[in-house]
Amino acid sequence: MLSNSTTAETTGGVPTHRDVIQSLAAAFKSNRDPHQVLAGRTAAADELVARAAAEHVAAAGCRFTIAACGGYGRRELFPYSDIDLVILVPHESDIGALQTVFSDLPQALWDAGLRVGHSVRTVADCVQLNEQNVELHISLLDLRYLAGDRSLLDELTGKLHDFYHRHAHLLMQRLAELSRTRHAKYNDTVFHLEPNIKETPGGLRDWHLLHWLGLLMPQNEAIRESALALRNPVEFLSRLRCFLHFQTNRDSNLLTFDLQDGAAQELADEPLPPGEWMRLYFKGARQISQSALRALEYAETQDTSLVQQFRDWRSRLSTSEFTVSREQIFLRKPTETTASGEGVLGLFAFVSRHGIRLSWDAQRRLRADAPLIEQHVATSAPKWPLWRELFEQPHVALALREMEETRALNALVPEWNAIDSLVVRDFYHRYTVDEHTFVAIEAIDDLAEAKPSSPHRFRELFEEAEEHALLRFALLLHDVGKGTDPGEHVRGSVNTARTIMARIDVPVEDQENILFLIEHHLDLSLAMNSRDLDDPSAARQLAAQVGTLERLRLLALLTYADISAVNPTAMTPWRLEQLWRVYLLGAEQLRRELDTDRIHSQEAGYAVLEGDLAPEAQAFLDGLPTRYLRTHGREEILRQVRLAAELGRHGVVVEIKRQSDAWQAIVMAADKPGLFAMVCGALASYGLNILKAEAAANHAGLVVDQFRFADPLRQLELNPTEVDQLRQTIEGVLRGKLKVEDLLKRRRPTQRPSRGASIHPMVQFNREASDTCTLIDFVGEDRPGLLYDLASALSEAGCNIELVMIDTEAHKAIDVFYVTRDGAKLSEADEEHLKVALTRAAGGV
Repeated sequence: MLSNSTTAETTGGVPTHRDVIQSLAAAFKSNRDPHQVLAGRTAAADELVARAAAEHVAAAGCRFTIAACGGYGRRELFPYSDIDLVILVPHESDIGALQTVFSDLPQALWDAGLRVGHSVRTVADCVQLNEQNVELHISLLDLRYLAGDRSLLDELTGKLHDFYHRHAHLLMQRLAELSRTRHAKYNDTVFHLEPNIKETPGGLRDWHLLHWLGLLMPQNEAIRESALALRNPVEFLSRLRCFLHFQTNRDSNLLTFDLQDGAAQELADEPLPPGEWMRLYFKGARQISQSALRALEYAETQDTSLVQQFRDWRSRLSTSEFTVSREQIFLRKPTETTASGEGVLGLFAFVSRHGIRLSWDAQRRLRADAPLIEQHVATSAPKWPLWRELFEQPHVALALREMEETRALNALVPEWNAIDSLVVRDFYHRYTVDEHTFVAIEAIDDLAEAKPSSPHRFRELFEEAEEHALLRFALLLHDVGKGTDPGEHVRGSVNTARTIMARIDVPVEDQENILFLIEHHLDLSLAMNSRDLDDPSAARQLAAQVGTLERLRLLALLTYADISAVNPTAMTPWRLEQLWRVYLLGAEQLRRELDTDRIHSQEAGYAVLEGDLAPEAQAFLDGLPTRYLRTHGREEILRQVRLAAELGRHGVVVEIKRQSDAWQAIVMAADKPGLFAMVCGALASYGLNILKAEAAANHAGLVVDQFRFADPLRQLELNPTEVDQLRQTIEGVLRGKLKVEDLLKRRRPTQRPSRGASIHPMVQFNREASDTCTLIDFVGEDRPGLLYDLASALSEAGCNIELVMIDTEAHKAIDVFYVTRDGAKLSEADEEHLKVALTRAAGGV
């Protein structure tokens, strides 16, 4: 084509190529018809090629053919697109004889204002499979005669028919690989703030992919029907590409913010705000992308490899509601599944659990039923347990993307419409608000799956954190306020989240944690970028904002995901290190305050306990760690105050309750040596696995021990009387009527981890974390009875456990003990002795 400063001169009044472009631009400005532009540009190029060929054919002295291929062959020549030519000769020996023609003809076209890409091939070359140059074979799918010996092209066309029939499978596989690589370059998403409308997913190249697969699989009606259904989105993109070319006077396909402003004014039926016009772009691009992905999946499953055998095996995952076939989910009873929000959430929980996409038919049915789902939600919204189940699985981002693509997410959460395909302009974010959210949740999913690309330290932090469902749900809503309150999006997100959670009956405690994460989701980023991390006040301020280690873990994970989702290079090694440093500072400060920061009767926190129990509450809370107020709601505190009131009659109080996914035991008694170990031993004697535990004493010497434990053999669930027996056992041990050693002898011995266990015991001591205690960090392989053995080792060494926090994730025990000996911190000799004793108790020596 012509550069901006060059004009191709002609004779006889024939228009130059630049004249053609200018004429097409003027017509496009008035009618916005891309078809006229493509047809006019192609016809002008054909005429120039024919004229140049006529001047050189007579001098050739042998047969040759000039043919168009690729976009030029399809007659899809945009204003400043290159033209691709294939020059065919009968034999290899003819290439030398035509050397002059092959150099002069392209030069003549360049001089005429065309940018030309050409290759010289024999017929045999074109039908010889070259796996290193699949692009050539794909371009020849769109071969079109231009000049020269037509019979030579007819010969090639006949042989190509047999060639594509023989090699269609391999070409589809290679085409799929090229397409996946292209998609990955753009992070596999349509939703870029400044998209390349040709190459990004959902761009014109995906439309070409459907066209090529349709030619390679002419028997596939679904691909052909899908391509026909995309006529309007493709016309939208074609019109937009013409606009970009005319605006920039070059082959530019990047839809920048400035060009979005112009397109919104000039291409819409009525001028629109740029953000609204971009939603039209994303709507069409999403349709093209969905069809391209489904066609790719079909092409990739046409094999009998081990991978295919695995996919066939996964069909065993089918249920009474849906079936899995060739890595797609089909609905067995579509009317029943889509008739309610509960059925739809159940379907997507299955997607989230197994990482399998919906079939075309399932997607079509869900899109069609979205209005009915929305009506159902308006009268009876699916409740929190169903949402929690979806958000606890490992493939939540995939499920949410499928939900948005089928409009199910918009139907179940109408507030989502405000950020669906929403462009918020800045030069830092790469994606729309909804896609940023999905990418953030995908970062958490990667941690859950321990993908090598995810940082090891944050994978471990994810394992240590609880309430993964709350973390992902907070991420889902953390930016939803950008659609309603862009100036104060955090406030808007909190308000919207509160409305949504009230509608689906999220428990109050879960609501508080989710709202906390949303309200503070920028705090750690602020600390990273604008706080002196060497200033002790920064750690104190962070600890005051966060309140508990559990919330700090979740907030650090949310911040990691949020930054990672800004753009692919946002989470630099430096930022990752800074975020980890902020987390460690906050964790260290919170651990220090666990022992030193105690509740005092004059604290304002007591205001929440006004009423008949206020005096009893003051006595109960006085001296407990301040953390207690942060981790217990008002009703829970009052319930425990009432339990403490029963101590006068019984001396020991034990309450055991079933929770949603575990059991809880609350034990209260007067403090005495070895008390914590006794309770651990009693639980171990029943084969119960302690998942989490906290123990502390108030100023009156009342110990409040709280245990969260699993019942792997379901003894308590299947035999309700066992709950009372367990309670009586704990009471008997604490009153001295039963000995833990005798109880454990009755229990079947548990095999200790081998010395080659995957997590070798690690014991660390910290005398600086507390003013009065030595902090002991223990990490090791979890097993039944481990906590009893550790606590017993401490008791036998003459140590008093002042405070303890126990956590278990998967097979890893993460235990923190605040201990004293004779009322003081441990000596170096004490530490050396305990390190050996604790390691031995854990089975490490």
